[in-house]
Amino acid sequence: MYKRILDHLNTAILLFNSELALTYINTAGEILLADSANHLIGQSASDLFKASDPALFLNLKQCLTMEEPLVERSLVLNRLSQSVTINLSATPLLGNEQPMEILVELQQVDNHLRISKEERLLTQQNTARLLVRGLAHEIKNPLGGLRGAAQLLDLELHDPELKEYTQIIIAESDRLQGLMDKMLGPNKLPNKKTLNIHEVLERVRQLVHAASSGSLSIKYDYDPSIPDIQADKDQLIQAILNITRNAVQATEGKGNILIKTRIHRHLCIGRKHYKLAAKIDISDDGPGIDTDMLQQIFYPMITGRAEGTGLGLSIAQSLINQHSGLIECNSEPGHTVFSIYLPIFVQGEPS
Repeated sequence: MYKRILDHLNTAILLFNSELALTYINTAGEILLADSANHLIGQSASDLFKASDPALFLNLKQCLTMEEPLVERSLVLNRLSQSVTINLSATPLLGNEQPMEILVELQQVDNHLRISKEERLLTQQNTARLLVRGLAHEIKNPLGGLRGAAQLLDLELHDPELKEYTQIIIAESDRLQGLMDKMLGPNKLPNKKTLNIHEVLERVRQLVHAASSGSLSIKYDYDPSIPDIQADKDQLIQAILNITRNAVQATEGKGNILIKTRIHRHLCIGRKHYKLAAKIDISDDGPGIDTDMLQQIFYPMITGRAEGTGLGLSIAQSLINQHSGLIECNSEPGHTVFSIYLPIFVQGEPS
């Protein structure tokens, strides 16, 4: 019974025996250490924490010997792919008045920073989207009148050279109309159906591969255990295609792109908590994104390319937001990753 309770805690719980070998770890601990219980059970605390703080093993040993609690704050825990900041507390458990086991609690303290960042990102995007939509609506009204006047004028003119000018006005009005429609973003609710996310990713990979030269490498690393999700297939294809094309342009069609999927547990988007989510990473080995630009790339009309419209990533974020998800980006020279988080709704949960 107690294991069921511990598995539902958000705090990582680890239990070591008197030899400081791991005998139990809850689900939150697996998530924090980015490894499974089957692989971690039996490992020594020295092996688990040596990459983070070699002295920690000695402190845990002293905690067990002296029968005194141990508290470590702002400890950097190095995992397989990244580092996180944690607070650690250890309590020796006595058996027959002798220390038999040691209970270790790990609490991730940089998690609230990530949640604040997501809330700020969502607020900024919603504000920018409302501003742009209002501007686009204001432009569309006189634009329609301009096009109508040009059409009427075109009917009255008989000189082909003069009609050429009215045709330019009409064509440019249509082009601006299309741009305004894109700025307004998705105009229909997603038609969600059960689908496998890898079907969407394979479709995107085929589209990008067909349009690219032979010097572009698009590889994939899929987690087949990801359950089906409820989503609009066409909208997901559009969103992921926008991001993947962005990676192709960043590498000038000659680099390496990797599409990777993994299960992500206990995801918070804004203030809403999801037990499971599909995480899709689209990474490239291009030159990276400038730090100043990185804070604005999801805003409409923001682009680092002279020929770009700055709408692709903004539209992608809007489409993913409509699926209760979020897109994040981390970038450094030679390695840029766009991470898409899509909640997986278990039976009985509202989608």
